[in-house]
Amino acid sequence: MSTYIYAITAADHPLRLDGLSGVGESPSELRTLTSAGLAAVVSDTPPELRAKRRDLVAHQSVLERLMADGAALPMRFGLVGPDDDQVRAALEQGKDSYTARLSELDGRLEYNVKVSRDEESLLREILTESPEARRLSEYTRQNPSAQDQKMALGELVSREVQARQEALGREVANALASAAERVSEGEPTKTHFLNVSYLVQRDEASAFSQAVHEEAERRGDEYGFALNGPLPPYSFV
Repeated sequence: MSTYIYAITAADHPLRLDGLSGVGESPSELRTLTSAGLAAVVSDTPPELRAKRRDLVAHQSVLERLMADGAALPMRFGLVGPDDDQVRAALEQGKDSYTARLSELDGRLEYNVKVSRDEESLLREILTESPEARRLSEYTRQNPSAQDQKMALGELVSREVQARQEALGREVANALASAAERVSEGEPTKTHFLNVSYLVQRDEASAFSQAVHEEAERRGDEYGFALNGPLPPYSFV
């Protein structure tokens, strides 16, 4: 039977798995496989493995329990090995890399910050600061059938929005970077111009949260800051 893998830890990591369930409609018992000073937290793979909310929560709960007691390398949902022996062999083969990564993550947590900005305020700023955008806007209001000018205005505004969001994203990301050890930038979302993850020392977590709060206060009500964490350090594995 194939083996579902949740995380890799040091072999001496506390493995408090009581009360937790694995993935699947009828989950098998969580267990550990050890080799080369490492441990993999696993269970039998259910017959039909799908990303249902129940199973995503079960996977996440295992990671959170392990993270509470120290460094753990989180596996993404759905990672399956052929069998227990192959998983042990993978631990042996990758022991140097896994051990180094665990050392890098020891005593550290991941936090994700997403930032959005009110669209109307951004458009007002562009029209205020760009003479060409203002000229085209006034012209198209007076000449509703001027399609070429409308298209030119739309393209200009689109370029301005992208340039300003990229610049703002760099400013905010750099402002918070000093409160973290490492930074990993993700792709912007439909509603957030900044999506960035930070690796933070566990005993500096409160200071990092405070830094995010202060940056949000400094930016004002036009900006929306979303801080999520602590999270499994997927961005740094």
